[in-house]
Amino acid sequence: MIDPAVYKQVMGSFPSGVTVITTLNDEGEIVGLTASAFSSLSMDPALVLFCPNYSSDSYPSLIARKKFAIHLLTAEQKQEAYAFASKGKDKARGIEWRLSELGNPLLSNATAIIECELWREYEGGDHAIMVGAVKNLIVPPQQVAPMIYCHGKMGALPAFA
Repeated sequence: MIDPAVYKQVMGSFPSGVTVITTLNDEGEIVGLTASAFSSLSMDPALVLFCPNYSSDSYPSLIARKKFAIHLLTAEQKQEAYAFASKGKDKARGIEWRLSELGNPLLSNATAIIECELWREYEGGDHAIMVGAVKNLIVPPQQVAPMIYCHGKMGALPAFA
């Protein structure tokens, strides 16, 4: 049997990027979640995946709407990361966003944004494995420092020589 505390400690030792996945609920309001479980999956077709907890209050909207935007956060977007990691409504209060041409809510100032349609969903224990078909890529005009998550903390990726 694996000790859950040790499992979390070991998994928390692996640095990852920080994403916020957004969609709209049935009332047309922005909903979403913060996830570090994100990866590219395939080049042809262009697919990415992320893994939301089934207990996430945004999970039902993601499944029902079948389209979403994945924001790769900058080091400056801690407000967004913490807001969408919380439970409840109104996660985007005080956060700048707009609707894309594809109808996805887009947060301002991300490192990059990937707009997707749900391609497949798989079971993954207490998390879903959601695979998105990439429909649009948004890259900022200049490079910005991405946010990383490691040992329970978020911060800037150090500069590489």
